[in-house]
Amino acid sequence: MTAVAVLAVGCGNDDSDAPGTSSKGPARPSSSSAHTPAPDRAEHLPGETVTKAPVLPAGEVVAQAVNADGNRELEIAGGLKSGPLAVLVNCKGKGMLTVDVEPVGLHFPLECVAGEVSSAYNQLDLKNTRKRGTVSVTAPSTVRWAITVGQG
Repeated sequence: MTAVAVLAVGCGNDDSDAPGTSSKGPARPSSSSAHTPAPDRAEHLPGETVTKAPVLPAGEVVAQAVNADGNRELEIAGGLKSGPLAVLVNCKGKGMLTVDVEPVGLHFPLECVAGEVSSAYNQLDLKNTRKRGTVSVTAPSTVRWAITVGQG
């Protein structure tokens, strides 16, 4: 079963995309009809790997890394556009991996397990376009990971 966590940002009149900054109050995660575990619970998926890029269900790939370890920052090609921004990450090895998307403030952890591939998917609907965007992955050297970021 795939781990799915969908984050939605309210449609207020302010200029911020950060969760909880809508003029209609804090954004609340909304789950799909699929299983949505707590953010710190990883799913272990047979057939998933860190040696190939994770495949997003939809959207254009704007950043990707495969079979990486340790920390890395990826530039989002073409900046951030309004609309859906999706992040899918797989990891293998013992330790905690975190993903940060700036300047929108998306941040989530993924507990990685030795001998198994753990996976997390997050989507954020952006109200505003940004000229630049980055995705930072922080992980110990004991963790191998692969990430795909997509828009649209």
